[in-house]
Amino acid sequence: MMTNDWEAILSEGEGYKVEFKERPDEELSAGICAFANASGGKVYIGIHDKGYIVGADTSNSARCRIQEAVNKVEPRLKASIDEIGNVVVLTVPKGTQKPYSCPTGFYLRSGPVSQKLDRDSIVEFFRSEGRVRYDEMIRKDLPIDERFNEAAFKRYVQKANICEAIGREAILKNLNCAGMAGDRLCFTNAGALFFRVNDEDVLFRHAGIVCALYKGTNKVYILDAKEMNGDMLSNVEDAIIFLKKHLRVSYKIEGLRRENILELPEAALREAVINAVCHRDYFEKGSRVMVEVFDDRVDIVSPGGVCTGITRENFGTVTIARNPVVASMFFRIGYIEQMGTGIGRMMKAARKANVAEPTFVFEGLFKVTLKRNAVDITNPIVSPQAVASGNQEVASGNQAVVSGSQEGDRKQEIITIIKTNGQAYSSELAKTKGLSSGRIRALLRELVKEGAIEKIGDNRYARYILKR
Repeated sequence: MMTNDWEAILSEGEGYKVEFKERPDEELSAGICAFANASGGKVYIGIHDKGYIVGADTSNSARCRIQEAVNKVEPRLKASIDEIGNVVVLTVPKGTQKPYSCPTGFYLRSGPVSQKLDRDSIVEFFRSEGRVRYDEMIRKDLPIDERFNEAAFKRYVQKANICEAIGREAILKNLNCAGMAGDRLCFTNAGALFFRVNDEDVLFRHAGIVCALYKGTNKVYILDAKEMNGDMLSNVEDAIIFLKKHLRVSYKIEGLRRENILELPEAALREAVINAVCHRDYFEKGSRVMVEVFDDRVDIVSPGGVCTGITRENFGTVTIARNPVVASMFFRIGYIEQMGTGIGRMMKAARKANVAEPTFVFEGLFKVTLKRNAVDITNPIVSPQAVASGNQEVASGNQAVVSGSQEGDRKQEIITIIKTNGQAYSSELAKTKGLSSGRIRALLRELVKEGAIEKIGDNRYARYILKR
């Protein structure tokens, strides 16, 4: 093997088709079983899981122990064992008699980890969904030299700490984002979602994210909407920005420090959005991932429902990745901390922020709902320590945020309310400040003209936020 090949393998680390082991251990059979039940893969024995070579025993007795681990998988597999220097490479083929088992149970490769499943779950999964994985399909109609998104590619490899010196082709192949179709290197669907220019192409329009802000608790009046049809990483990040823009922000002051507090924990929102794009059914082209903000809640909806094999009883404890390459891509850049723990992290983040735990709908689609708390717009959150110390004003950019009890001019008070809650409506402000609707609208127009705030929506249902 050439040196630059080692650089690619070590730089990219473990993934959907790659596992590192320092030495053969009791978990080797489970890893072999997981690869056979998925799309095959390689186990590099003699490499630390942090990505450096430690060397392995390459004697005949060591090879026999590896073969014994292969023989424990049922039905029997033919796996190849090769030596490259002081590293043993065990190549496991994609199984043709799924599901496979080992002495400790049934396993399936899910992103960069081997997930244990009960037999009924894995049998049902392969019966209905395991034949074809959307994100693994090589698209012979999408050669990588057409509409390649260089900026998205460079951004991703930098986030993943992948060495670009090994070349674009090697990186894409090792990420399972490209493969050969005849004599041309073409995108897989996963590769096209991450590294192809798709914003003006109807081919992947269904794979985008639609964000919407509604007035009230139903879908009657749309105040703001945005479609994300770029690369998958940008879509996720733009959806989070949309949520942060339209959710309330309060603050607390400790001494001279001010901490902004989003009304719903960003960690839970991020997990929900990433979960939606990782596990949605991309064969379903009639709908898209929806991120919807209502007065009382946030709904994040993923087409296709949960993956077959996931039940209400094992939900949150068992993970079957419908799109394992997509999941692996987010894992590599740290957007997924550990496969199969996203639901638990959502719940934990909600409890830590003292908000209601998310609820879930399974039938026909998968929906996460995070409930918003009612907020008194007249009272920003100011810690007792700040009041006691006389800290009534905190600089924020070129504007001042003033506590609710302090007298000041009306414009500054309006800015305070908007800053505290993330938004405000003219009717709410008129009631709160005891002014006429006409006077409040005049003040708001002046603030918009001055560049302090911006208006979103039509006149009747317009809301106001701080200028970004």
